[in-house]
Amino acid sequence: MVNIYPRVVIAGLKGASGKTFLCLGIVGALKEKALSVSVFKKGPDFIDAGWLSLAAGTPCRNLDPFLMSRDQILASFQEGAKDCGISIIEGNRGLFDGLDYEGLCSTAQLARILEAPIILVVDVTMATRTIGALVKGCQVFESELLIKGVILNRVGSTRQESLIRKVIDSYCGIPTLGAIPKLKENQFPERHMGLVPHHERIGSLSALRSAKEAALSYVNLPSIIEIASEASFIKSNDCRVSQSPLFQPSEAPRIGVVRDDAFWFYYPENIDSLKRNGANLIYVSALSDHEIPKLDCLYIGGGFPETMAEALSRNTSFRESIKIAVDKGLPVYAECGGLMYLGEDIFSKTNCYPMAGVLPISFSLERRPQGHGYTVLEVSGPNPFYKVGQTIKGHEFHYSRPILTRPGQARFAFRALRGGGIFEKQDGLCFANVLATYTHVHAGGFPLWADYMIKAALRFRDQAEKMSKLEKIN
Repeated sequence: MVNIYPRVVIAGLKGASGKTFLCLGIVGALKEKALSVSVFKKGPDFIDAGWLSLAAGTPCRNLDPFLMSRDQILASFQEGAKDCGISIIEGNRGLFDGLDYEGLCSTAQLARILEAPIILVVDVTMATRTIGALVKGCQVFESELLIKGVILNRVGSTRQESLIRKVIDSYCGIPTLGAIPKLKENQFPERHMGLVPHHERIGSLSALRSAKEAALSYVNLPSIIEIASEASFIKSNDCRVSQSPLFQPSEAPRIGVVRDDAFWFYYPENIDSLKRNGANLIYVSALSDHEIPKLDCLYIGGGFPETMAEALSRNTSFRESIKIAVDKGLPVYAECGGLMYLGEDIFSKTNCYPMAGVLPISFSLERRPQGHGYTVLEVSGPNPFYKVGQTIKGHEFHYSRPILTRPGQARFAFRALRGGGIFEKQDGLCFANVLATYTHVHAGGFPLWADYMIKAALRFRDQAEKMSKLEKIN
């Protein structure tokens, strides 16, 4: 079976060139024209993905050649793009920027895998004819790429725009699809090497409206739709691990997912894979719920708990309910922000906020990144989820500095072959049935992840039921 998925990659010549603003505006403008839009982000970036999800009204999937194989990327793309009129894929950094001099894991590599046309967003600040040289260089640098158009950003005058349009037309032979003037106000402030998460931005919807209005006013949307519609056919591809659930639907394990303004980063594929394997997901809030309900497993994802540290600390009953559940053997899988929450304290400049107190570790917030980039972990010790000897790829991104409060009680499951980890190239802090790690694992690239989570939940439930029966007998 062969399908076509209208799609386009929005790429830049560098980071901070305006790609995200343009993507958000284009998504909003296309929706305004009654098109159904699916959104994707190249790389492990979760802040931009959150904004794209908000703009599209559908989950943004991350497509990443480091975390995923070619087949896994195509399967994830097709799953997210099905039944949609057009797919917008935002690149990261510059078009050719990757892990080595050959551009491994670059936006260009992703565009080749997807056989997707590319539209370049070019910051033209204080430049005219040179822009033509830059665009032409991209065209010949990897000539097999399908660079189909250019959008000029931060244009200073009509004269500058006119000159650059003529240069692009004469020397590059591709259309200029839009020209965004320098905007007086930046409605998308940045932090942590990217946008402020939309959860923390008062007026997020207003910011999206401004991006949409800019796209409606200054971008040739019909031409973008036409370019996307000319994308080549893609063969149907599904490399997901498929298996029959280990239980009847009525016996589905109850897996809690902490989701609120403190913990909001979850790869859509991780949530989808749990559902696909039959889990009954129970969403809870560490900010507003009094306690966790009866669960078979708990999943605490990423986010920025430091920005909500006071509110998290104030919810004493929820923190205590997690500690009680852990003492009873509840399996808990925590990533980055979840790791911080399970620790003893989060230290800011002037305050100390008590957290769940499950793990012998505290965290100090620093001004510079303490971990940033891809990770490769070797499972080196026993833990509730993974098998010893396995290799796991992921990414880490945090400004927190871990401080082991009781080093003799710290037990780690992973050896970091790439990345910083928690302590001396070790990651995956374990206690009872808890595994907490700085690394975010992408289930689209590690299909067994959900299977391991569900098996841990079933083991706990079976043990709890046996203990209950013994207590009744005694």
